Order: sequence, then structure tokens, then C-alpha cells
Amino acid sequence: MSDYVPPKVWTPSAPNGGRFANINRPVAGPTHEKALPVGRHPLQLYSLGTPNGVKVTVMLEELLALGHTGAEYDAWLIDIGKGDQFGSGFVEANPNSKIPALVDHSAATPTRVFESGAILLYLAERFGAFVPTDPQKRAACLSWLFWQMGAAPYLGGGFGHFYAYAPVKIEYCIDRFAMEVKRQLDVLDRHLAEHRYMAGDEYTIADMAIWPWYGALVADHVYDAAEFLQTASYTHVVRWTNELAERPAVKRGRMVNRVFGRPETQLRERHDASDFDTKTQDKLEPVGG
Repeated sequence: MSDYVPPKVWTPSAPNGGRFANINRPVAGPTHEKALPVGRHPLQLYSLGTPNGVKVTVMLEELLALGHTGAEYDAWLIDIGKGDQFGSGFVEANPNSKIPALVDHSAATPTRVFESGAILLYLAERFGAFVPTDPQKRAACLSWLFWQMGAAPYLGGGFGHFYAYAPVKIEYCIDRFAMEVKRQLDVLDRHLAEHRYMAGDEYTIADMAIWPWYGALVADHVYDAAEFLQTASYTHVVRWTNELAERPAVKRGRMVNRVFGRPETQLRERHDASDFDTKTQDKLEPVGG
């Protein structure tokens, strides 16, 4: 049992040595002046190839695969380990200092969009794709999109942090979040037992939002926790994960702004479709890797 007693007034302690401790702070705002670069396309993405970043690059590549040439984009790398997200330009695009951030220069006054779910919905509505027009299916799509936005912090900041990144393994924390993550996987598995995709028979932004997190988890490409959580037992999630992983646009999208894994799976920045030319499809892995 811990003998810790919370003080009446909390103050931050010295960095505890945990992963990402150097970028955590109790205040917002920029730490330095740094303008964001702007490429030649109207859509400018500032991101990193983490699950939240992958959501958006998959969406953009799927839009391009459908023939929406207006979805061409520049993807600039934001290295959160170096604190790029605290530069003045990035904070202007996203006052929450989290990746990804999108700036749409197609109008006289650029439109900034932050939060990955908001970016997915913005792009879906802008291009009229990947959100069903049928009211019931649209409701299902948006429900699952917002489910992911609310559920993922338990997976990433909760389970992932305490199981994989925290400097001290705390049984209570790991048990608490493992319980919730397994419940979430069961929610998905029961739903996907009766539906091909999250919104039924139509591939949507709900799939694009959920796949980079829970697909990576069941494929054992995040946290090295597949055995611990027995993710193979969620057979319908595994089926769905593998199906989406074979989509060419998904393979391309998961490479963008990726700075880990095998070199041939990384595309640090993407400014044109030709940037993939040296990355042949037979070299691309499924989720994570």
C-alpha cells in the first residue's frame, strides 16, 4: 500500500525519468518562436506517425485513391521528443500542442483544424466521402468516431503508459487500465461479429480512427502486450484489423511521418505522391511494425 498523501496544493515534481517526461508540463503556450513551413498544396499537415497521426494520413491517402485530387497534401514532421509541438507556429495551429494539426489554405483565410477526430470529420465533409449519407449509418459512424476519441486515452495514456512507459510498475494502475482495455476490445469484438466495418457494410472515418489504435494493439505492434491482454482471442477485431491493413491507401498512410520501425516503412515527410516511388508495396508491413 502506498503511503503517499496528496498535498493541499499540487506542484510538479522533478522529472521522474519516465518516457516522454521531458515534454510534460502543467502550462500551455509556446516555448519558442518557430514558424510552420508551408508547401505547395492547400492542405498542410503537421504530424507524427503515431496512431493519432496515422488516422489523418490514411484518410488523405484514401481520398486521393478515390480520385479527390484536391486532397493532395504536404505532411511535415513534428518531432514531439524535441518539443516541436511547442513552437509558436504549431501552437497557433493547435493551442493544445498535440499532433496532428491541419491548416487548409484553400480559402483566403486559412482554416486550422486540430484533434484527429475533428480533422477526419472536416475532411469527410469537405470532400463528401467516408461518412454515410443515410441518417442511421451516419449516426453509427459518428458514434463510433467519438467512441474512439473518448476510449483511446484509456488505452494510450492509461494502459500504455503504466504498462510500457512508466518508470515504476504499479499493479493497481496496470490492472485498472488492463480491465478497461479488455472491456473495450470486447465491445469492438461483439460489434464486428455482426458488421464488416464499424458503421456496417461501409468503410468510414470510424474505421480510420479506431484501426491505428486497436488494430495495432491486437497485431502486437504497440506496448508488446498482446500476450498479456490475450488480444488474439478477439477474433473479429483481428479479422477487421487484417482486412484494413491490406488496403493500399492504409499502407501508404501509415508510412507518412513515421520515424521508427524498418527504414523502408518510413516516409519522414510527404509532399507529393511520387515520394512513395522508392517505397515499393511489397516492402510495406501491416499495422505497426
